Amino acid sequence: MASNRPAPEAPFVPPQRSGDTVVYGGQRTDEGPWEEWNPTAESLRPVRGRHRVSKQRGGGLARSSTVLGVGVIAAVGAGGMASAQTGKPPVSISMPDLPAVGALISDDSADSDTSAETATAPLSGLGVTTADTAQGTTDAGEALRTRIIAQAEQQQDQVDTKAATAAKAAAEKAAAEAAAKAEKEAEAKAAAAKAKAEEEARQKAEAERLAQLAKQYALPTSSYTITSSFGQAGALWSSGYHTGLDFAAPTGTPLKAVHSGTITEAGWNGSYGYKTVLTLDDGTEIWYAHQSSINVSVGQKVTTGEVIGRVGATGNVTGAHLHLEVHPDGAGSGIDPLAWLQSKGLNP
Repeated sequence: MASNRPAPEAPFVPPQRSGDTVVYGGQRTDEGPWEEWNPTAESLRPVRGRHRVSKQRGGGLARSSTVLGVGVIAAVGAGGMASAQTGKPPVSISMPDLPAVGALISDDSADSDTSAETATAPLSGLGVTTADTAQGTTDAGEALRTRIIAQAEQQQDQVDTKAATAAKAAAEKAAAEAAAKAEKEAEAKAAAAKAKAEEEARQKAEAERLAQLAKQYALPTSSYTITSSFGQAGALWSSGYHTGLDFAAPTGTPLKAVHSGTITEAGWNGSYGYKTVLTLDDGTEIWYAHQSSINVSVGQKVTTGEVIGRVGATGNVTGAHLHLEVHPDGAGSGIDPLAWLQSKGLNP
């Protein structure tokens, strides 16, 4: 640290006595002779606490105060480094920019301008990077603030970018899910349309088949009413249930062959009354019961729609009607005549 040199002290001149009066600066006759003392740098010894400070111009003290400030900052930095090395948490110290001492004691306008410029200068340039200098920042505190703001802006940009990326990914995922859902719905609609078309085609083919069969098959009679269905339970039938399908019609109504075949039975058959059996080419037997008359004989070949007898009320009956039974396996158990006729394209 620089300091002003103390002013040299004047040589000691012992007082001279003249009677009871002490005369300073006089020459005593009992001492001497005395030589003039010229002080030098080697012989000059500074006296602590008594050196005199002379007023200097041109900012000498300002420079001294600047050096003092730099020294204080260096000491503070050394203290912080010592604290960091010992493991203790660093203490934040704020050093304001002190005005130059020369600006406080100078009475010259030129000195005031110099001191003002010195006072506005930052106390230290520690921590100022080259980038800060290029941006015009020379104060360490301002440089730190600038870097903190820049870091905060960078972090905010990263957060915004991450949020935008997440939003974009969510939108893409939602669009993919919507597209997959739409594709699945389209496939389901296409499958349903295909199934519907196939069903319609099947029904159409079946209708055409039944139409062809209808040309080959015919209902057993006309002007009738269905009075009893297959499987109907009751005490009127010896088996406990109805074994055929009853077509109620006036006596004498013609009975027709439902399909081409051969007459295998024609005559009286107990509770069935007059009965005719028509055996088809596939072996199925059609039984016509309760006839009033029979128009065919056993072994006779008949064709579809040919009259083979007439409606009557013979046998165990309560009124005139045709009792029709269908036995696909000949003498075996019968099946529902209504369903069989429908399978041939007929709707009784």
